[in-house]
Amino acid sequence: MNGTQLQEGIRELNLTYLMLAQQMIKEDKAAAIFRLGLSQDLVDVVAGLSPAQVVKMAASNMLLFRFRFDETLLLNMVSDYSKDRMMSRAHAAILMSGQPVEELA
Repeated sequence: MNGTQLQEGIRELNLTYLMLAQQMIKEDKAAAIFRLGLSQDLVDVVAGLSPAQVVKMAASNMLLFRFRFDETLLLNMVSDYSKDRMMSRAHAAILMSGQPVEELA
């Protein structure tokens, strides 16, 4: 993958993330806050972005989102394919709900 392909991949991921985030916020703001791990203020900003602003933000050369799995335990719970997968995912969701949300800087 060359630099141009990498930049295009980042742009596509950013655009998809922002569009998905806006749709989630539109459908159920409380659920979006939980699932995205964002603060109320940041969710309001994302929801209010115009299409032109979304495209401009997506063109950034860095990812606009990050993994919320800062702990190996959480990553293993979500990715585990054991027979208790549903229980592991439920436990991971409970642990993630206690993590701090991303705030506006």
